[in-house]
Amino acid sequence: MPQEPTVKESLPSDLSSLRETAILNIRNSLRPGQQQMADWHSGQLAVSAVPGAGKSTGMAAAAAIAIARQYQRSALGLSERRRQLIVVTFTRSAAANIKAKIRKNLKELSLPPSGFVVYTLHGLALNIASRHPDLSGLQLENVTLITPTQGHRFIRTAVEQWIARHPERYSRLIEGIQFDGEETERLRRQSVLRTEILPDLATTVIHEAKSSGLLPEDLLRLSEQTLDEYGILRVAAGLYEQYQNLMRSRDFIDYDDMILAALRVLENESARRIEQNQVFAVFEDEAQDSSPLQTKLLEILATDPNNPNQPPNLIRVGDPNQAINSTFTPADPIYFRQFCEDCNIQNRLATMDQAGRSSKIIIDAANFVLEWVNSFYGNEKGQGDKETRGQGEQLSPLSYSPGQAQGTARQSPQVGEPAHGAASPTLTSSPFRPQKIRLVDSDDPQTDANPQPVGRGLEIYTPRDINHTVELLSQRVVQLFSQDATSISAAILVRENRQGRWLAEALIPICKEHKIILYDVGERDRHSHVPEEILVLLQFCDRPHSPDYLKAVLEVFVERQLIPTQDLNALASVPEDFLYPGPLSAPQPEPAQKAARLCRSLLRARLELPLYQLIPFLALTLNYDQAELATADKLAERVNQQIAGNTSMGTMLGVLSEIVSSERFEPVETEDLEARYTRRGQLTIITMHKAKGLDWDYVFLPFLHENLIPGRFWVPPQSQFLGSFTLSEVARAQIRANLHGQSTLPDITQAWEQAKYLKTAEEYRLLYVAMTRAKRLLWMSAAQKAPFTWSKPENLQSSAPCPVFPALKRQFPGCVL
Repeated sequence: MPQEPTVKESLPSDLSSLRETAILNIRNSLRPGQQQMADWHSGQLAVSAVPGAGKSTGMAAAAAIAIARQYQRSALGLSERRRQLIVVTFTRSAAANIKAKIRKNLKELSLPPSGFVVYTLHGLALNIASRHPDLSGLQLENVTLITPTQGHRFIRTAVEQWIARHPERYSRLIEGIQFDGEETERLRRQSVLRTEILPDLATTVIHEAKSSGLLPEDLLRLSEQTLDEYGILRVAAGLYEQYQNLMRSRDFIDYDDMILAALRVLENESARRIEQNQVFAVFEDEAQDSSPLQTKLLEILATDPNNPNQPPNLIRVGDPNQAINSTFTPADPIYFRQFCEDCNIQNRLATMDQAGRSSKIIIDAANFVLEWVNSFYGNEKGQGDKETRGQGEQLSPLSYSPGQAQGTARQSPQVGEPAHGAASPTLTSSPFRPQKIRLVDSDDPQTDANPQPVGRGLEIYTPRDINHTVELLSQRVVQLFSQDATSISAAILVRENRQGRWLAEALIPICKEHKIILYDVGERDRHSHVPEEILVLLQFCDRPHSPDYLKAVLEVFVERQLIPTQDLNALASVPEDFLYPGPLSAPQPEPAQKAARLCRSLLRARLELPLYQLIPFLALTLNYDQAELATADKLAERVNQQIAGNTSMGTMLGVLSEIVSSERFEPVETEDLEARYTRRGQLTIITMHKAKGLDWDYVFLPFLHENLIPGRFWVPPQSQFLGSFTLSEVARAQIRANLHGQSTLPDITQAWEQAKYLKTAEEYRLLYVAMTRAKRLLWMSAAQKAPFTWSKPENLQSSAPCPVFPALKRQFPGCVL
């Protein structure tokens, strides 16, 4: 035990007393759950927080108090050196927000704005890797960061290299479940495999495996446990290997490489002690979105090098009920649920279940959805053995085998330990963790906590069709904005950008008439796609007989709504017949003729225009708006500068490819995005995913239909020659089964069922997130008629509502309009 400090070593008693009073004042201003964070001194603490509970406020207060205590320990000689607190958040905007709050609290404690750093997870990893380049293997001045996507050239190149090296496996995929050998069908299947199925498999598996610490050879070993005729994991391992070879040969890295590089540094004992000696604790926000390797990184940093056997000094704050990224990232709410359960056993679980954001009726509706979904999908959808867990959670055999719920508690991962040994989930896979949102106390310090509702607070509509939806929605918007537009905020949350685009077109004249500012987030986001779209068109102009480039340009035309949705593989499989049909060619339908005319216009421009005019011409062809045209002009200026003295199509394509792949062409942001999305006096159209972490006075949720929420995995007709599943989702489910400690990997049928259940659970969590964005009014609707696909919004048909929608109408009959 350390000796008691002498009077000489102590802080001045008056200053110490004032600071303790200030600490107590900050603590007493918090809610009970937040106070548990503020009372933390050491070890692990899990904080399970409901939407609107004030996570960032509580974490900022706890951080400032922890820094003050560390400052006191250093001043009293109880700590050898001044260490710092690391705060980790999910986004850069969240990092800026919490940094400002911590500084404000430190000022109240009469402390300088120091003693802490705030990072995103990848920013933290990059910082560690850059300080130890010899250990991390990253020479940052020589590497380029990319984000692998299905259309990325490295992914496409990896696919082509795999095909060349594995012709027999590729032929087996072409054969599928039935094949008569007809040449046109063979060409069509080749197009689908090379441009859709295999790039999708590569993108999914590379991210899933790499972020979990699995190498290509690990996937190859896993594939030996499966017996499917396509050898899906073996194919995935080969694609992953080709991709990694390309990355190494060209000095490229991706975001997952940052985490792996930081972990390589921390495997070295000397470097690990250096990093750990600079840290006294780690606080993590949005912990439900962390992957196992990311958690491992934080646990290592939070470990005291002088007491390595003690639990790490780590606070993890999150809400598994707001985990909405697990179907397209390796994050899985099972890991944070497990952390909460482990901490609960040790009486180190804090629950922040009071929220002041929303009116009571909105909170009641959100709580009802949570309970209804868990009851419906826990009791009715489950089959076979089920085990009742704490608080009513139940095992769904769709996700874990019977007995898996009896897995052992997870231990903190050690350096060098395989990632797939890092977790053995013991929790069940109910869509939600049972946790009700409660109103705040009457003396809560939050201004206007649980505000009075506007109108009924919750309004539920069943319009005739989507056009009637716009009519009802616009009437309510005009009514609300006619009162005091400058003091309110409102948003329409959509499931996908195509809905937002259609809504914006319908609402623009109404908003102009009533002088309401309409901000379509999806439209603004599309500006960053300008370089990629221009590159696609130029690649086609350069090689018009390439089926890949032809299909890519047609996809851009469909996305920009310049041509109708149609079977693009059939058009692209024989480019010559499509572009210049001969007298013996079969007549083209009108949509195909329109597409061919557009493509031929590009080829004429390539012949008639000088290179420096091509990009502006293509921007006009794509019907860009004013902001997009400005972005295209900026792009053209940069490209023309870089190809000066060597003007050729090949040079231009090389420059554009570098711009697109390195993500160096980013628009300058003049305003914090969150502030832009939530401006007062503005009606924002935004996707449910982007709305996470934001809130508005009035939130509109139109188009709540079963085909989108919870939706279903839909196998495109052009891919069904392989079977009624997708290779990427089967591979993902099999990899996760291994990561979750299952003794055997699911076969194709089981893996596909697991994938469907994961999607269902996540879509309901997404709806829950959307509902809890509203403060005073939540407007919900499900039209009787809606399009099957929003790429053709004019084709209306009877559409079933989201299953929880009728239940909400029965539960809240007074809110049905």
